[in-house]
Formats: sequence, C-alpha cells, structure tokens
Amino acid sequence: MSSELAALPSGFPKLDRRELLSYASAFGTAFLVAQGLMSSADAALLEQAAPAKAPTGKKYDMKKSINLWAFPYPDKMTLKQCFELAKDAGFDGVEVNYNLEGDLSPQTSEAELEAIGDMARKIGIQISGVCSFLFWPYPLTSNDAERRAKGRELALKMVHAAKHLGTENLLVVPGAVYIPWAPEKEPVPNDVCEKRAREALQAVLPVAEKLGVYLNLENIFANGFLFSPQEMNAFVDSFKSDHVKVHFDTGNIMQFQFPEHWVDICGKRIKNIHLKEYSKLAGTEFKLESFRPLLDGTINWPAVLESLDRVGYRGYLTFEYFHPFPHWPEALIYQTSDSLDRMLGRKS
Repeated sequence: MSSELAALPSGFPKLDRRELLSYASAFGTAFLVAQGLMSSADAALLEQAAPAKAPTGKKYDMKKSINLWAFPYPDKMTLKQCFELAKDAGFDGVEVNYNLEGDLSPQTSEAELEAIGDMARKIGIQISGVCSFLFWPYPLTSNDAERRAKGRELALKMVHAAKHLGTENLLVVPGAVYIPWAPEKEPVPNDVCEKRAREALQAVLPVAEKLGVYLNLENIFANGFLFSPQEMNAFVDSFKSDHVKVHFDTGNIMQFQFPEHWVDICGKRIKNIHLKEYSKLAGTEFKLESFRPLLDGTINWPAVLESLDRVGYRGYLTFEYFHPFPHWPEALIYQTSDSLDRMLGRKS
C-alpha cells in the first residue's frame, strides 16, 4: 500500500489491509477515498483479491454426516438409495428428517423405524440425528395454543422416533419471537417466548431422559430468540439436565456473528453440529440462497475447526443444504464429502 495512510492525523490509527477490505466490500473504495480513509492509489491496490490463508493440513477426529435435504428425496430417490449414496461417497452418518407424512412420520410404526435404522447400519451408515421442519409450522412458542400443543406432541413423537432409529440426537427448535417466512399475526414477546419454550421442553425432557435421547437446541438465524451464545448457555444450563444440549449451526448466525466465537463459548454443551456454509457477500438481506455448498462461502473454516477441536468436539459434522442439484444430484453429495475430507485433513 502507499505511504499516504501513514499520514493520517495524529491520534488516528491507520486501518490495516484486512479492515480496508472489509469496509471496501461494504461501501466501495470510492466512498472510502471520499472519507479520507485511503488514497486513490490504495483503492486501486485494494481491487486485488486478498490472498487466502493456507489450510493447516491438521487432521481432525470428527465424523462426516449429511442431511437428507441435500438429496432428491423422496421424489427421485428412496431412503435406501440415499443411504447407499452417502455410504459410497464416504459419509459416516446421515441426518434424517421427520415429516407429517412419509417414511419418517407419525404414521411410521416403531417396528418400521427400527427397520430403517437397521437398514442404514447394514449399508454402513449411522443415523447421526433426527431433524424436522415441523417446528416452524407448529412452534413450541406459538401464540396459537393449539399449534403449541401440536408442536409438543410432535416433539414427543420425534423423541420416540430417534430412540427406535438408533440415534441419541434430536434437533429441537426451542421457539421463535418471529418467523420471517410464516409470521404470526402478532410477534411473541421475548419473555413469553422463553416461558413457553421452557414449559414445552420441561414436558418433553422426562421422556427424553428415560429413552436416552438428547434434546439439542439449535441456534437459528432469524427467530429473534437466544441471539447470543451467553443466552443459549444460560437457557440450556437452566434445565440442569445432561440431556439438554446445543445443536450448533455454523451458518445460522453468520449474518452478524461468527461461528468460531460461539463454539468457544458454548464449549462442551455442543452435542451435534450442522456444518452449513454461508456467504456474507449477500449482506444482511434474509434469504435462503445465502446458504451455499460447502466451501463456497465466507466462513473461516480453519478457525471453526480449531475451535471445535479446542473444546473437544468429536461428533458429527452434518452438512445441511436445502436445494438438491436438479441434474446429477449425486455430484453435490460427492463434492461435499470431498470438501469435508480436505477440511478434516484426510485429503490434501
């Protein structure tokens, strides 16, 4: 960079290249020049991309998993075909999704659930956890008492489903002040949201403890509830139960925060993980397209992996993605497995 930055008025620390890149990304170099924060020569230099930090090559002892939403299931592939593809691609586990209808739903018998778990293990794949979109249309904290009751009923069914599938992990969305894609007529006040979430979880927890299933509370990007890792920790700890943990999603807080900070603060409370990619290049606009295929975003993965290793996490890293490739959908599965191998130091 030119020496002009050093000529800033006394008492004003000069901005380093990383800061300038950040400001330039948000406002443009011309704006920074107009504010006197850099010269035109500096602006020209900033147009060159900053070199990426080289991977460390360190090996991490964590397991590879993928959510079924990344597969064209059930329209183009069966559950068995998904498990077989995941196994062939090199995954250790698959996270399944509980729906209102289909292979994994309230209509599925205990024997059928056990058969699905046995099928996965026979193929060589573990069920890494149970996830569900149903926590959104039937929130545990809804203003509609009937929806709250339905959500609690479904949560109990999911606990039993997890047990019979042979997994100890159930992802739970604890509640929402606001749901951008399906807003209630009135938002739920934060204190009311916390009260309702606590009541719902306390009702489900005894069954989860008895069956050996963990209620892993997910941090969400747009629900207006449990915004910080400190809030998440306090809420989880308040149950005084080893069966209430954190399902940490790396992409869900990337709009304004950074996953490596959450990992260090939540620490041992983290029981399961969604390894979701996110691009801050989308700005602060809310849209699912901000979530990207793995490594096609702005998450500092070396920092995230180091923080996970530092807190002793050795569980599943589950890639979650909502848009299966319309053509050659298996490509996304193999690409993701390859990316995870490189991130975990299994491949250079």
